[in-house]
Amino acid sequence: MPTLERVPAPALVLAGIVSVQFGGALAATLIPVIGAAGSVTMRLLFATVVLLAVVRPRVRGYSRRDWATVIAFGFALGLMNFAFYGSLAHLPIGVAVTIEFIGPLALATALSRQPKDFLAVLGAALGVVMISEAFSSPLSELNWTGILLALTAGGCWAAYIIFSGRTGAAFPKLDGLAIAMLIATIVVSPFGLITVGDWSPSLLVKGLGIAILSSLLPYSLELIALRRMSAAVFGILLSLEPAVAALAGLVILGQRLHGIQLLGMALVVGASVLIMSAGTEKDPAEAAAT
Repeated sequence: MPTLERVPAPALVLAGIVSVQFGGALAATLIPVIGAAGSVTMRLLFATVVLLAVVRPRVRGYSRRDWATVIAFGFALGLMNFAFYGSLAHLPIGVAVTIEFIGPLALATALSRQPKDFLAVLGAALGVVMISEAFSSPLSELNWTGILLALTAGGCWAAYIIFSGRTGAAFPKLDGLAIAMLIATIVVSPFGLITVGDWSPSLLVKGLGIAILSSLLPYSLELIALRRMSAAVFGILLSLEPAVAALAGLVILGQRLHGIQLLGMALVVGASVLIMSAGTEKDPAEAAAT
């Protein structure tokens, strides 16, 4: 996509953030009808079919290492979406994304290795506790299923950042993304296709919209951006994810977070900016090889 190559990489990432969070909020309206597995399968199926038709990726001429990278990228994509959609069935989207953000935060901490990061990690941990309502509710009443699913999605998100950069370096244009999306679809389909009988025409239209907002646009934009920016800078921009998710939850779902939850979100965002800014001078090649 020559035109997108001329757009500043930060602008591509910001556009992807807005797209994916509003797509996630729209997906939250689909989950009660066909479940997390059905919703993520519908989204990935649509996105994969469109991407394969447009990109028509070349499958010859790659090394075993290249294939191992794109397969790992595909698994990370599939499991990240599956776990995150599962968390949306139990948590408000702003809460789920904030907890999920621990994954990229942990990755950035491992990359920077700065002493100040330990304090930032403690602040982020406190923020997650606050947004999970652990201070205002007994531990037995916390939604542990949603919390654990969001943390799982966060771990997969960290893997996504790593393998997205490596895939973009090993495969031209959007070929690697198209192949990874096919792999992700294969991973989740056995769990979601059992709901296909409930896929009404109106749900299919909504699923197509979710596929565009949550998969086609953000993944394409991020893959292009990661060719021209470090994982650390990418992570700093991702710090906006929780805030955008909370806005999307308010606008689309009418979800309002309490004051202590907003304060917890602010702690996580602040910690992520502090930690991820430590590696802003790392060049893209070094970040992709990490």
